[in-house]
Amino acid sequence: MKKILVVDDEEKIRSIIRKYGEFEGYEIDEACDGMDAIEKVRANSDYDVIIMDVMMPELDGFSACSEIKKIKDIPVIMLSARGEEYDRIHGFEAGVDDYVVKPFSPKELMMRVNVVTSRSKPDAGATMDVFKYEGLEINFTARTVSIDGKRIEMSPKEYELLFYLVRNKNIALERERLITEVWGYDYYGDDRTLDTHIKLLRNSLGEYRKLLITLRGVGYRFEA
Repeated sequence: MKKILVVDDEEKIRSIIRKYGEFEGYEIDEACDGMDAIEKVRANSDYDVIIMDVMMPELDGFSACSEIKKIKDIPVIMLSARGEEYDRIHGFEAGVDDYVVKPFSPKELMMRVNVVTSRSKPDAGATMDVFKYEGLEINFTARTVSIDGKRIEMSPKEYELLFYLVRNKNIALERERLITEVWGYDYYGDDRTLDTHIKLLRNSLGEYRKLLITLRGVGYRFEA
C-alpha cells in the first residue's frame, strides 16, 4: 500500500484528504506543521508522496520541502491559497513536484497524486544516454546537466521537461503534449505551470537558453 503524508495546520483539510486518499487505497499519515513533517520523514522516510500546505506555523511549506529533500527525494505536491507566478517559481525552486491552488477539487488532487506516485517508470522512448552540444552535456542515466564541466542544479520537473525536449529535439511540441507527457494529467486551462518551468529552465541553461525555441501559438522546440 502506498503511503501519503498530509501536512496542513487545518484539521479539516487533512480530514478531507484522508477520506479521499483512503478511498483511493492509500495509507495516510498526518502532520500539523512543517517541523512535524520533517520529524516524521526523519523517523519514517518511506512516504510515496507528500501533500503540504504553504502557510503553516513553526515552518512554512517551502522551507519544510527544502529540508525534506535533503533527507530523501520524496515527491511533494504543494497546496496554496495563492497562485501568483512568484509563489509557483519559489515552490518549484524548492523542489516541489506539483502545485495546487486552494480551493481545490479533492478528486483532482488524488488524480495528481496517482500520477506522481506512478512516475517512477522509465521512459520507454529514451534511447540516448548522453547528449552533448558544445559545452552543454546532459546525462539521462545519471540525471545530470553540466555546462562547461560545471554541474547545474535544477528542480525535478525541470529535469523531466528538459529531458523530454532533448529526446524530441528539432520537433515542434505542442503545449498540450508537453503537459500530458511531462506532468501526466489532463490540462485544465492554466498554462502558467508550463510557462513557469520554461522560464526556470531557460535561466538554468544560461547561454544555451537559445536552444529552447518558443513556437507562438503552438508550443516549444529544442533545436540543436
